[in-house]
Amino acid sequence: MATAVKPERAAPPDLVVIGLGYVGLPLAREACRVGLRVAGLDRDPGVVRGLAGGVSHVDDVSTDDVAAMLEAGFHATDDDAVLDGAATVVICVPTPLSTDGGPDLAAVTAAARTVAGRLRPGVLVVLESTTYPGTTDEVVRPLLEASGLTAGEHFHLAFSPERIDPGNPTFGVRNTPKVVGGLTPDCTQAAAAFYGKLVDSVVQAKGTREAEMAKLLENTYRHVNIALVNEMAIFCRELGVDLWDAIAAASTKPFGFQAFQPGPGVGGHCIPIDPNYLSYKVRTLGYPFRFVELAQEINGRMPGYVVQRAQDALNRHGRALRDARVLLLGVTYKAGIADQRESPARPVAERLLRAGAELTFHDPHVTAWEVAGAQVPRATDLPEALGTADLTILLTAHADYHPDELATRARLLLDTRGATHALSTGPNGLPAHVEIL
Repeated sequence: MATAVKPERAAPPDLVVIGLGYVGLPLAREACRVGLRVAGLDRDPGVVRGLAGGVSHVDDVSTDDVAAMLEAGFHATDDDAVLDGAATVVICVPTPLSTDGGPDLAAVTAAARTVAGRLRPGVLVVLESTTYPGTTDEVVRPLLEASGLTAGEHFHLAFSPERIDPGNPTFGVRNTPKVVGGLTPDCTQAAAAFYGKLVDSVVQAKGTREAEMAKLLENTYRHVNIALVNEMAIFCRELGVDLWDAIAAASTKPFGFQAFQPGPGVGGHCIPIDPNYLSYKVRTLGYPFRFVELAQEINGRMPGYVVQRAQDALNRHGRALRDARVLLLGVTYKAGIADQRESPARPVAERLLRAGAELTFHDPHVTAWEVAGAQVPRATDLPEALGTADLTILLTAHADYHPDELATRARLLLDTRGATHALSTGPNGLPAHVEIL
């Protein structure tokens, strides 16, 4: 009599990534590329279904990338059982701001509790979600140790800040140095060994707090310097100074200077959000972090300044803002991607709508856009839209927007990104109907 052969059980994953967004999915892709068995755990059924069907929802991960990941054995799921037997678990869930201005750690704590329910000795757990110094040790560790296992003794625990720059054609997961900081030196070594399989360079921080602070320092530096040039843009106009030319001149210094450009505000998850985590933590010590709070105030008022400039430009050309046809170019937070997180285009649009303007938008990466609960009409014919709008405001300088075409076709143009500045160096300078922030 023949004996039934039991099917082989699939080997447990080398890596489970919790949260398959702009941070988690590129990490999973890189792990698949080096031959690791990778699974993804995400609570969004649309994300899970999309990836199973070969569809990417992330700018930096193409459909071909997803196909290659699936071919390598990757699978996405919302079933916690995928954690059973995993060698490494990396938490890449969102940390938005809470109502009190600190980080909303609901997704982090939920992920930690989920991991605790499946935790086994020897596992490496890494938090990549941006947060304030102390989170890994003070929040995540106790939740994981509810499993009965002790961090640093039975399992490894570390923090490694994500350094994803959506749309960056030069730097990705592989060639961006990876900072790691463990709860103990052995935890740091375990995290460094794991990431050493995926990236070219691993930087070991002293501990989890130092690694957490490194991320906030990077983005606070950018936040403060962007606020500096944004404030300079406001008063340089009053002084009759071409700030864009001054920045270009200063940039020729081969040391001691890094160029930052003004704009309509700051966007993305990092700069408008992350420095607030540090400010929140400092406030728990009993005093304010004045640099960050001032930078937030300056950058936060830029959308209002853009609208004021728009109104002034229309007035100078004999047109009121109310009932004016205003075309917004670019509604994503940076050029070349579809990501709209914290885009300054939204507060600009909200102010314009409150002032009574008739809005349309154009963005090569966005097919539908909602502001204040209503759909903003999308222009499909850019040359026609430029010619019919009373005012065009360039908010995001996508490569599709050619400065010559904007300056030629727009009836009145407010350029908040300096895209047309090169035209000002010509023999005739900028046309009278073109203004730069």
